[in-house]
Amino acid sequence: MSEAAEATEGYAEAPPIALEAGLAMVALLVAALVGYGWALGFHLDNAHNGLIAASFAAVGLYVVRMRPRHREGWLLVAVGVVSAVMFFGRQYGRVAGPLPGASWIGWIGVWPLPLAIALFGWAFMAFPHGRMLSLRWRRAGVTMVAVAALMATMSALWPVDHDRIGLVSSHPFDLPGAAVVGRLWPYLLPNYTLFQVLWTAAVVVRLRRARGDEARQMRWVVYATVMAMVVLVTGLVVFGSSVPGLLAVPLIPVAAGIAILKYRLYDIDPVINKTLVIGFLVLVVTVGYVGIVVGVGALIPVGSGWLSLLTTAVVAVAFEPLRRRAQRLADRLVYGHRATPYEALSQLSAQLDEAPEDLLDGIAATIANAIGATEVVVWVGEETHLLPQAGWPRRPDPPESSGLGELDRGPHRHVRPVVHHGTVLGAITLRKPVGEALTPGEARLLGDLLAQTGLVIAQQQQAQELQAAARRIVTAQDAARRRIERDLHDGAQQRLVTMGLELGSLEEQAKATGAPELAARVRAVRSQLLEATAELRELARGLHPMVLTQSGLEPALRMLADRSAIPSRLTVALAGRLPPEVETTAYYVVSEALTNAARHSGAGVVTVEIVKVAAGLQVQVSDDGCGGARQGVGSGLQGLQDRLAAVGATLSLDSPVGGGTRIRTVLPCV
Repeated sequence: MSEAAEATEGYAEAPPIALEAGLAMVALLVAALVGYGWALGFHLDNAHNGLIAASFAAVGLYVVRMRPRHREGWLLVAVGVVSAVMFFGRQYGRVAGPLPGASWIGWIGVWPLPLAIALFGWAFMAFPHGRMLSLRWRRAGVTMVAVAALMATMSALWPVDHDRIGLVSSHPFDLPGAAVVGRLWPYLLPNYTLFQVLWTAAVVVRLRRARGDEARQMRWVVYATVMAMVVLVTGLVVFGSSVPGLLAVPLIPVAAGIAILKYRLYDIDPVINKTLVIGFLVLVVTVGYVGIVVGVGALIPVGSGWLSLLTTAVVAVAFEPLRRRAQRLADRLVYGHRATPYEALSQLSAQLDEAPEDLLDGIAATIANAIGATEVVVWVGEETHLLPQAGWPRRPDPPESSGLGELDRGPHRHVRPVVHHGTVLGAITLRKPVGEALTPGEARLLGDLLAQTGLVIAQQQQAQELQAAARRIVTAQDAARRRIERDLHDGAQQRLVTMGLELGSLEEQAKATGAPELAARVRAVRSQLLEATAELRELARGLHPMVLTQSGLEPALRMLADRSAIPSRLTVALAGRLPPEVETTAYYVVSEALTNAARHSGAGVVTVEIVKVAAGLQVQVSDDGCGGARQGVGSGLQGLQDRLAAVGATLSLDSPVGGGTRIRTVLPCV
């Protein structure tokens, strides 16, 4: 499935009523468990479970409602529900008294912990689409769940993890073997660390393989995870507690929900970029201050005021060079490699051999790669009437005319006109990531690329003008043929027919007056006149058949097939008339192909197929002759190639020696 399909999956239809009702019940269940749990008291070491339950369930339910078939949304819901049950069980089991059923309800809040951790890991490994990277990773995930299930079973049957939670009530089971399981349990606890290593490896592999929007989706979650880890480490170092890090875990589902539901994600890149720069500078300033105050203060007995002044001076001098280096490093880490000016111009030169319809798209991609733009649009036209013709990362929306002065709508958009020999031929509009400006080096590179773009647009316009001129010439030739055919049919041909009738009358008179010799001479002259009339009729049909103008392409082709020297099979699938220039060109393609087959192929049968396709009218003529036909100057197909080029079509020839000949073309038509 493509990225666009992944991004829009599930939005087309509203969720059914049954699904809406089910989601509402799950939401009420989580809200009741978490709300009642908070009402029973506040316990700092259990607060993270409540926050995880609320955040994962809320984000997961919203994702599922918007995109019911999205697997990751269901995984988030599952994590939220399990966390809500654990949170409520632990809160209920800690109330002094104890409350009714506290032994069993508190027990439910303890033993699912390994499964909750494994479920969280599965959701993390399967992000962003809810599917594992491969069968091997799926097997690793199944193994993780199996180990977690074993640990959960042991925790459910024996109080190996019960006392650590601080529940008031005792474990509901008193089974033999508790001492053995208690000694074995510490050897299973490192599995939690192994689970985390497995998640991290899966995320790193997916992040390295991801491209486009999937890579940006991964960056959202990775960024939130890293921030949560930073808070965790800070809490351990400063406060000696992991609670701050656990309280930051809800950042992960929030980031996951944004990444899943927000299409075309570009905002996270500048956030990560600025975080890296600021973090690096804070680290450098802190290390520098400690180094100067502690190191210099230990070597030189000076007052703290002088050390502070020295530190400020050093930081002031080194700050800007360090900031530039940090910015370049962050740009490389976040945005990857950007093309150098030489690489950008080389890429553009390599794309000049592409098809004309793809060339402007290649220019847009080259500019985006070189400048680091998030959007590039290529406009073509006059200064007061510009139309979008190409773009990156996708083609622009349906054309909307704009003047050059109107293109700077919207924030962060840069507009540059495309000028060739002093004439505006178009424009380039681009957007940089939020918070990024167009540097002087990028501006110079953009100017060089604009010059090449102007040359490309000028060449395309010249090619279009030449094609239009050729089409006008062909149209004028067809009109002249129709006029000559009409003049021959309505003028000379009618007079010759009249003369034939008069000679017939003269022959009858000669016979009646007893002049057989005169009658024989008149009959011979009348016969020659009729032959000349037939030849003239064939000549008129060859110029432009009247049936093509009056009745359309299919009757004209059937007449052509009936007159062919080789038996012909004709298949025409058309609905209605086509533009005159398309019908005329198709007729002459078939006529020329039948003539060539009769002269050179030695075929026993010729097959003609005319069908309307998405790109236009497809014309295909094939025979079972000797093959070996070649295109080139002097061949019978050269004139046909020129005529097709005038209407924007090309001729495809397949003629292996001894394998027959097939010519094919697609005539553009609306």
